[in-house]
Amino acid sequence: MLEIRPNCECCDKDLVPDSTEAMICTYECTFCVTCVNEILENVCPNCGGGFVPRPIQPKMARRIGLSINHQPPSIERVHTKYSIEELKEFSAKVKHTKPEDR
Repeated sequence: MLEIRPNCECCDKDLVPDSTEAMICTYECTFCVTCVNEILENVCPNCGGGFVPRPIQPKMARRIGLSINHQPPSIERVHTKYSIEELKEFSAKVKHTKPEDR
């Protein structure tokens, strides 16, 4: 089950559970689409992988126990420990390699 983090780890923008602007890597690092494109250049600053849109959990349980109401999203805000300059420097080194080849 995804953690569904409530914010962008870079700019701290709120990313509600049904946000279409939330992007995640395979480790669930969560960033907004603007930071992914403009700062990170599709390179996760933690694992070096790429990003995909975060799935949206269903609001209605169409199967027993499977909805956002049964597995609530996280309320713990997460922030990157790196400065914007460090993020850009890391991305610049990795961005030319396709995510599937990293």
